[in-house]
Amino acid sequence: MREQKPLKYTALEGLSEKQLQEHHGVLYAGYVKKWNEIQEKLKTADRANPNGTFSELRELKLEETFALNGIKLHEGYFDGMGPGAATSGQLPATSAIRKWIEEDFGSFEKWLEEFKAMGVAARGWAVLAMDLDDGRLYNILCDSHNQGGVWNAVALLIMDVYEHAYFFDFATARKAYIDVFVKNIDWAVAEAVAERFRLAEFRK
Repeated sequence: MREQKPLKYTALEGLSEKQLQEHHGVLYAGYVKKWNEIQEKLKTADRANPNGTFSELRELKLEETFALNGIKLHEGYFDGMGPGAATSGQLPATSAIRKWIEEDFGSFEKWLEEFKAMGVAARGWAVLAMDLDDGRLYNILCDSHNQGGVWNAVALLIMDVYEHAYFFDFATARKAYIDVFVKNIDWAVAEAVAERFRLAEFRK
């Protein structure tokens, strides 16, 4: 049984309590509920008649990844922001992540330009992640929860660009929402992820 993670703030600069509560308390909570429901159904799913076109097992396992990635991506998104974290997207010069970004993208500004542009181009998610196989950072575009992810990669920063993430506050003004997201990034969370997974050891 997977539990819903609590939201660690009620409002952020530029993101209202209503926007956050609808997004976290309804949509994210729905993925947690569905994942748990799928786990129960898998206990009795028909394994005697699997089929690649349609079968109970296929459909449950396919939607399991959609629900689980919906949980993981949303938790990374909400955890990655914080009240009082407004830094206009900047990272301390001493940050290991900033050093990696500058090495892999040429400069922090070039990375941010691409990341924000991806937020407009993506249908679902923009993710800054390290590929553990080559030790480099990449901006990864995901159109859906279970489409676009990269194996053996650790997500450091996750931006939700589905309309449900901003529509109450910004209507269709996605670029304005992206600017607000960047201002609310809590880079300490990304740095904690890098430390937990010992990402410095994967740098080539």
